[in-house]
Formats: sequence, C-alpha cells, structure tokens
Amino acid sequence: MAEVATSATPDQLLVVIDPVAREADGESVRIAKDVLGAGAARMKLCLPEGPEEFARALRRRGSRRPVVVGDDRALLRAVAVLHRQRELAACALAVVPVGADLGLVRSLGVPAGAVAAARAALDGTERRLDLLVDDSDGVVLGAVGIPPLDGPEAEGERAPKVPVRSWVRTCRSLVRTLTAARPVRSARSVPLAGPGPARLRVEVDGRMLVDLDQPVAGVSLAPGDAGLAEVEVRPVSVGAEASPLTAAGRAVTVSGAHFRYRADAMVSGPVRTRTWVVREGAWGLRLPG
Repeated sequence: MAEVATSATPDQLLVVIDPVAREADGESVRIAKDVLGAGAARMKLCLPEGPEEFARALRRRGSRRPVVVGDDRALLRAVAVLHRQRELAACALAVVPVGADLGLVRSLGVPAGAVAAARAALDGTERRLDLLVDDSDGVVLGAVGIPPLDGPEAEGERAPKVPVRSWVRTCRSLVRTLTAARPVRSARSVPLAGPGPARLRVEVDGRMLVDLDQPVAGVSLAPGDAGLAEVEVRPVSVGAEASPLTAAGRAVTVSGAHFRYRADAMVSGPVRTRTWVVREGAWGLRLPG
C-alpha cells in the first residue's frame, strides 16, 4: 500500500484507489490523483491490493475525509465497511468514478469526469442520503429488484476492458471486490423457483401489499423521500395488463419460495424472507454545490 503526502488547503484526505480502477483506466486515476493532491492540505494515498487492505485503510483514516476512486462496487464496499464499523453517519464520503460499472454513482449525482468529480470531492457540499439496511446487515444505496435481471450483467460479472496481460489479476480483483461488498449465500441444494411468475408475499410496514395467491412478474423497492422506501409490485394478469401496486413505508418484508434478488450491483440469495428498513439520512456524499 503506497502513501503520499501533499499540501495546499485545509482539507486532509484519504484517497483510496480501487485496484479494478487502476487496471481499467490508469489515466483517469492519475488525473484524479493530481487534482486531489493539488487541492488538499495533506493527502494520504492508498493503493490497496485487496478488500482487507481497503477496509483497513478506511478504519485507520483518523480525521481524514475518505475519497474513493473506483466504480459502483468500490463505493458500495466503502459504505459497507463504514456501516459495519458504525461510523457511516459521521463520515462524508466522496467518489471519483473510474471503471465500467458506474450507473449507481451517476444516479447519485456524481460528475462523470475525473476532474469534475475530484473538484466536487474537494469543494462540494455534503448531501445526506437515505439507504436500506436488510436483516443480514447488508446495505443498499440504489434499488432492490426481485427477481434479478437475466444475463451476466445481472450477476455482477461485467468486467472493465483491460489489456490481456492484466486479465487474470483483474478477475481476481473483481472476485475479491464482490466478496467484500456483500456476502452471497450459497445455493447448494436449495430448490429455486423456476422461470416465470413468482409467488411472493410483500408487506409494507406490516400491511399486506400482495399475498402468495397473486403471482407477480417482479418487485422493486428503493429509498424514496422523507425516510420512506418506495415499493412497486407488478402483478401477472390474464388479458389486459394489470396496473402496478405501489406503496411507501419504512420497512418492507418479502417472503415466499426461495428467491434471489439484485441489490445495487450484487445478486444475493436464495432466501425465503428478507426485510429492508430505511435509514433516513444515514450517509453523506460530497456533490457539486
């Protein structure tokens, strides 16, 4: 793990550069490092080789503000580490998006370019954001989808384009990143629901939205406004298309036959039941003022 100190303004930063970002786009990483180094009073630069070093750097950050250079998975991993340490509420994160999977980061309002994102990390305003915490202590920043989308992208397997000589190292880094961001339960011999409609019970704040007797094409939920989760259930209909069922609440429980679900960049399961609870203003992100 490399460390660098620079000087300029009162801010002290911990800049953690994800290994996948270094492999995917070294030029953007260099630009981000230069801009951050020129604008911070002191900068500690960390180049972790795996999830353990990544987590250790965040735990030992002291009074430094953390800046993550990486993709959606790197941001999710940082939030998960701070959540497990119960330090998320007091820590304002910043992220410079580098990599192939950036849909979540961009949806949060982070600038796409390395220069603009680095300047937001230095001079931006902290915005408090809601998140979902499930009953296995996993965190969700964006949305949950049940069932997950089909195809390799839904399994979180899309990798950034890298030179052939770096392919093995990048794949190993991706596996380490996915493992650290969110543990995935082994399916082993658990029977899964087959393709087609699912039968799920969805409860919002203890009120039934749909029961097992109504097959559904899908369920989605995400943090909404005023500390509530927005829930949408798409029933299966015969003939005319059925209107989605919607609700908002602080706690959402989904149960039924063993099902998988996609939470942000990760596919998890199978589980028979899962509850997500909204944590209002639980984390802070530096965004352009």
